[in-house]
Amino acid sequence: MRGVKSSTERLASAFLASRPVQWCGSSLRGLALASVIANIGIIVTGAAVRLTKSGLGCPTWPRCTDESYVSTPEMGINGAIEFGNRLLTFVLVAIAVACFLGALARRRRSLVRLSVAVALGIPGQGVIGGITVLTNLNPWVVGLHFILSIALIAGAFALWRRVDEGDGEPVSLVPAPLRQLARVTTAASIAVIAAGVVVTGSGPHSGDQGAKRNNLDPQQISQVHADLVFLLIGLTVALWFALRAVGAPPSAVRAAATLFWVEMGQGLIGFVQYFTHLPVALVAAHMLGSGLVWVATLSVLWSLRTRPVAAPATPAPTRAGTAEPVTAS
Repeated sequence: MRGVKSSTERLASAFLASRPVQWCGSSLRGLALASVIANIGIIVTGAAVRLTKSGLGCPTWPRCTDESYVSTPEMGINGAIEFGNRLLTFVLVAIAVACFLGALARRRRSLVRLSVAVALGIPGQGVIGGITVLTNLNPWVVGLHFILSIALIAGAFALWRRVDEGDGEPVSLVPAPLRQLARVTTAASIAVIAAGVVVTGSGPHSGDQGAKRNNLDPQQISQVHADLVFLLIGLTVALWFALRAVGAPPSAVRAAATLFWVEMGQGLIGFVQYFTHLPVALVAAHMLGSGLVWVATLSVLWSLRTRPVAAPATPAPTRAGTAEPVTAS
């Protein structure tokens, strides 16, 4: 058994030392950023599927038709658009695998765990997408599909930021009340996104002519969404002033200012699209904006603390009074 274990360890070491894995390790920050961008991008392509009424371009899942895994010429442009969006899942998988290999090459458990979490979310996203098709584009399932994308963006963003950090305990850069205000702002951002999902489920862009809507009044739910947007903007302005008042790091002040301007741009698009009866181009831009607002929100949270390199573990005395090494967790 000892020989088998030694052989396995040599194979693992050789694998981690291989050129492709080492490249992933040295490129991990860029790969993680690519994961953030790709997960935002698939929100936009998913919106394109819905806005072109291609949601049932492939009417079943996991196949595109009962006889074929790919779209056929008879399915036209709608089938091609829906199948093309499905293919983008493999792009996400490829990036996620590269991130996992890069995290292994870095030999840091925190990075490995984050990369695994993102990688596991992608097949989950595919399954929910399949349920969306099988339930004839049920708006609540479609909304869950979007929310999981938001969660994947958060995981990819965390991986991106953790690459350049240590694994020590987080050290706050601002007073506790400001950290709490940032958490409330984050909660408001999540509420705005969730309300936007419900608004989408009540609107005309269902993804297919025969798809059901959630039967909520679009005007009323849009008003709730707008009220939450005003709350989020107010909290962001308060956070910006508070960060300046306490002399917070410039990066934190800039992050809050960036969040404010992204919110203003997103809000402007939202109001224009509402009063112009939801033109397709503006709806797509609004979907992109939702991803950008979320990334800007996460950036604020991460700017308020830092993680130093973990201190080396101290030797633990044995019963005989000698010291033995302690493995860092």
